[in-house]
Amino acid sequence: MKKASGFEIVAARCWNLLNEGKPFTPIFTVGVYLLYHINAWGDGSFWEQFGLGLLAALPLFALYFHFDFPLFLRNYLWFPVIGALVLWRDAYLDLGLYAAAIGLFLFFTIYFWGTFYYHLRIGTSWWNFKRFWKLVLKNSDSTSGNAQEQLPKFLLLLFIVDTAGSYWADADGAGAQLDFTWRSYVLFLVGVALYAWILHRNLFDWKPKEVEGYTAPVQAQPEEASSGKVFVLVIDGMRKDRFEEANAPFLKKWRAEGTEYTQMETLYPARTVVCFSSMFTGTYPREHGITSNMVWKLGIKVESIFDSLRKVGKKGRLLGIAHLIDSMGDDVESVTAVMHNDKADRNIMERAKLIMAEQNPDLLVVQFIATDQTGHSMGALYDEYRQKIEEADALIAEFVGWLTAQGHAKDATFIICADHGQADGIGGHGHLDEGERFVPFFMYGPHVRAGVKFEAKHSLVSVAPTLSYLLGAPLPSHSRGPVLSDAFETDK
Repeated sequence: MKKASGFEIVAARCWNLLNEGKPFTPIFTVGVYLLYHINAWGDGSFWEQFGLGLLAALPLFALYFHFDFPLFLRNYLWFPVIGALVLWRDAYLDLGLYAAAIGLFLFFTIYFWGTFYYHLRIGTSWWNFKRFWKLVLKNSDSTSGNAQEQLPKFLLLLFIVDTAGSYWADADGAGAQLDFTWRSYVLFLVGVALYAWILHRNLFDWKPKEVEGYTAPVQAQPEEASSGKVFVLVIDGMRKDRFEEANAPFLKKWRAEGTEYTQMETLYPARTVVCFSSMFTGTYPREHGITSNMVWKLGIKVESIFDSLRKVGKKGRLLGIAHLIDSMGDDVESVTAVMHNDKADRNIMERAKLIMAEQNPDLLVVQFIATDQTGHSMGALYDEYRQKIEEADALIAEFVGWLTAQGHAKDATFIICADHGQADGIGGHGHLDEGERFVPFFMYGPHVRAGVKFEAKHSLVSVAPTLSYLLGAPLPSHSRGPVLSDAFETDK
């Protein structure tokens, strides 16, 4: 299987500018405004008007970049729109501008992203838009496809750019009849900022609670590794309820014969690069610095489990898509994400075999991506999504059989999990809607207690310190998750 090329890595970063909701909002707003007025580009007065309008809108751009409006909070975004229309009710509304913006947004999300992009990347049908429109209507994640969040944002921003620009560029003309003064606008901005702060302080209360303090060393931890090799098999985007519905005999047998954590909680925001960064550093986005799939400054700010392993002369590898390089750098064995989705997990498994044969790492993390990609492109509640979970089950059974035949599975511990779930409708993830928060998580191996379930809430930040425990490596520098030591037999 091909590695992600340099072009693909750069292209993935560029795509995140349009995929992630926060950078998308200003890019789309400015792009639509300029495209709509393309015939005026040769007129110097247009650029003066546009510059003044953009300058006026900058504080609002910053405000919407800083604050998330997750889940039901996005409904409150319409009140500033209404407030602006009431405050400046005499403003001229260029309905063509707003109609063009809505039309381009629907085209981008439903056809360009949901059909054209996914067809070229993973082989989705050219008719995928017939299903993908549900992304626009229901999607609740933190991407640009979250219409209920993006629509009120870019409509208000377009109104400010257009109205403020035309008024301040021509104060003696028709715009002079409009009371769009700096004073009224500053009061509006202060009101919106205060409104957003109050909403988030009082209503945004469903983020997972962080563990206070750093990971406490386990008193009974052996001086040497308590396991042979460790394999972390991550089925990206696998919903817990859909796993229960799937025909996955191998994984469910392992779960029954191993230790399961039934309330394993993901991170906020539940984006792939964020979750992987927290899983393998043991800490939270505010500390490791990865706060979305759009990584502005490459590399985590803290130690990872891979750094800890190097301290004791051991090696770990993470096999995953190009996005993860932005976080984990050279510890990632990249795979190309540009392939038919029916072949993706098979190719990843074959690459995992090659890594074991050639490098023989002590820790191997494998990201299976087909389930997540099917959820994004075709929906998490459809049969195709469940079928990808079933395919992952069969591939993992095959991979474990190969590891056993090669001697790699002897005395090994396996961790099976998802990095996050997916929301209803077309599968999104980020804001922790239903189906995202709790993920399948269980361990299997000769050192793992058999037939045990823990019902208490745990967090994926426990992955890194648990790997340290198993492999006899020091805890990563900023690890906060507790070691899942109660899953292991103490007499072996």
